[in-house]
Amino acid sequence: MFFDPYWFLFSLPALVLMLWAQAKTRSAYSKYSEIRNMHGIAGWQVARQILDSNGLRDVEIEEVPGELSDHYDPTTRVLRLSPGVARVPSVAAMGIAAHEVGHAIQQSTGYVPLKARAGLVPLVNFGSTIGYLAIVGGFVLQATGLVWLGIILFSFGALFALITLPVEFDASNRAMAALQSNGLVTQVEYEGARAVLNAAAWTYVAGFLQAFSQLLYFVFVALGMSRRSND
Repeated sequence: MFFDPYWFLFSLPALVLMLWAQAKTRSAYSKYSEIRNMHGIAGWQVARQILDSNGLRDVEIEEVPGELSDHYDPTTRVLRLSPGVARVPSVAAMGIAAHEVGHAIQQSTGYVPLKARAGLVPLVNFGSTIGYLAIVGGFVLQATGLVWLGIILFSFGALFALITLPVEFDASNRAMAALQSNGLVTQVEYEGARAVLNAAAWTYVAGFLQAFSQLLYFVFVALGMSRRSND
């Protein structure tokens, strides 16, 4: 299975897109991290202002190590920003910080796709491990039914990646609207922050295509097993 040329046929387009998206994201981040925003305020200050303006004063902001490790934790209602975003008064930091605040706003407004994605987390954690083991075991034992069970479990990961797309796109739209409504950006800075978020959005598209192409490959192999067993 691991050396099947069909695996590369299914996986290669998504892999190429992911590599391109990551390079595009890092290029945009690197470019706009060097451009200071007009107010000279760091990412954590941007996040705090947008949170407060949306009545989310109870959401805390923490710094986490790493680069582009920024995220919002809906279980603890904590916004975590990397040093390059939290401490730096750049256009890129503004966009990324505002994007993560967008997730906090989604939670506060009951954004349905966000809730749906959160509900899938236990299924994804279970399915990504047990499902893959079932698929491999089914291939080894030539047990078609076990392979199909694994595919069903594994499919939750692809569904999670699919639901992630509107969640992330909506968070970026909320971020850009918040930056404008709070008077934090000029038109040039708006375009720069949007460029960073648009580049990052491609990584989520590539992530979905990777999960979906993997699922399609498993389905392709399972169908072949089914045909052979019926001959």
